[in-house]
Amino acid sequence: MSPATHLEATLHSDPACPWAYSASPALRVIEWRYGDQLKWRLVLIGLTEDASQYEARGYTPQRAALGQLRYRRYGMPLAPNPKARISATARACRAVVAARLLDPGSEWRVFRALQLANFTTGLLLDDDAQLADALSEVPGIPAAGEIVASLDSDEVSEAYERDRAEARTAAGSPTELQGKTAASDGPVRYTAPSVVFERDGRRLEAGGFQPVEAYDVLVANLDPTISREPVPPSPAPLLQRFGDGLSTQEVAALLAEGNDAVDRPAAEAALLELVASGDAVRRPLGDDALWQAA
Repeated sequence: MSPATHLEATLHSDPACPWAYSASPALRVIEWRYGDQLKWRLVLIGLTEDASQYEARGYTPQRAALGQLRYRRYGMPLAPNPKARISATARACRAVVAARLLDPGSEWRVFRALQLANFTTGLLLDDDAQLADALSEVPGIPAAGEIVASLDSDEVSEAYERDRAEARTAAGSPTELQGKTAASDGPVRYTAPSVVFERDGRRLEAGGFQPVEAYDVLVANLDPTISREPVPPSPAPLLQRFGDGLSTQEVAALLAEGNDAVDRPAAEAALLELVASGDAVRRPLGDDALWQAA
C-alpha cells in the first residue's frame, strides 16, 4: 500500500452510548495496528435531543446507574453513581462538532473527554456549564468556552444535522441485517459504535458493538497489502503513541497477540513496573485509572 493511499473509516457514535464506550479497547487496537493508513471520520448520532425522550422510555438516574453495571465486564473505567437527573446527548454531540469546526482533528479529544467524564463523574451532557468544565483542562483542543459558546451557531447546527442525517441512512444495510440498527426517532439509524470501512468504492460495515476481530478482518479484506504494526514488548510504546492516556483494559487489549485472550492482570503489572521506574504515571479514574507516559 503506497503512503499516499489509505482506507476511509467512519465511526458513527455518541458520547453517551455505553456500547461505544465499551468498544474503546478494540478501537485502540485497530488504531495501533494500522496507524495513519486509516483515515478516520467521526459522525455524531445525536441519540436524544431532550431528556424527556429518555424519561418517556422509563429511564431514571437510578436505572441509568444500575445499567452501567452490565458494562463492567468490558473493562472501561466506571463510577456507577446516580446522577442529579437524566440528560440528553445533543449538546455534547454539538460540542464535538464545534471542536471539529474550530480545530479539525480536536473532535476526537473532545469526544474521548466527554465519554470518560460521562461514565466516571456526575457530568450532565446537556448542561453547558458542566460541558465547559469537563473540557477546560483537556490539552490540544480549542478553548472550552469557545466551543460551548458556539453550540447553537448556524454553522454548528448545520454540521450537526448533517451528522444526524448521515447516521440515519442504515435502512437496507448489512448493519440492519445483523439487527444492529435502531429507529428510536424515525429513520433507521446506525447504532454506536458502527464503523464503515471504504476503499476504492468498496464498502464494508461493522455495525454496532463488535469484537476487534470483526474490524480487523474487514480491513484485511479491503486491502491485504496494508502494513500491520505488531504487539509491542511492553506498554511503554503504547503510552507514547496514545499520549492522552489509556485505561487498563485498553492496554491489555493492545498487548494481546492475535486472537489471544486479554490478560488484564499481566497488563496492569507491566504498567505498575513502568510507574515504579518513573516511566509512567497512573491517574485514578472511576473504578480504574488512566495511564500516561511520564
